[in-house]
Amino acid sequence: MKETKFGKKFWESKWKNGETGWDIGEVSPPLKLYIDQLKNYKQHILIPGCGQCYEAAYLHQKGFTNVHTLDLSTIALEKFKEANPNFPKENVHNEDFFDHKGEYDLILEQTFFCALEPAQRKDYVHKMYSLLKPGGKLVGLLFDDPLSKDRPPFGGSKTEYLNYFSHKLKVDLMETAHNSILPRRGRELFFICTKPVD
Repeated sequence: MKETKFGKKFWESKWKNGETGWDIGEVSPPLKLYIDQLKNYKQHILIPGCGQCYEAAYLHQKGFTNVHTLDLSTIALEKFKEANPNFPKENVHNEDFFDHKGEYDLILEQTFFCALEPAQRKDYVHKMYSLLKPGGKLVGLLFDDPLSKDRPPFGGSKTEYLNYFSHKLKVDLMETAHNSILPRRGRELFFICTKPVD
């Protein structure tokens, strides 16, 4: 994928300068609740745009054996590996999401979609579709807020998201998260999408 205005250089600079306001320092509560309900510890899970990826660390600690993290930023992934020395290094992918190859049962979305330029949103959905196994799920959080128009994080609305996602995936749920962290209370949508089996 070609370098965009908000590509690797942009995100490396953010990490280098400590401009990581999206990093809440813990597993996002709505995702923690979802993870705690999962029973298949062998399913293949991807977390794109993972940053320091508290969700991946939590999954690994709980015994999930096929968790993969992906980020453009080398700095972010080095921080993640330093904090989680027992996490399988071969499952840490330092590359562009749109170049990544693999097949997953579950992909977790946490502040990655909002980091992409709005023009990439259709490509995001198509890529998610290609990475999911039939019956696989894309689960996570989206900002239900206009946010920024000229730089990440880019926001949006439920109507807009449904329009994008429903072209390739079955939207099982998209509702206001009831347990977001306080600064995001009422501004996050929790969603579950499934790749059709047919």
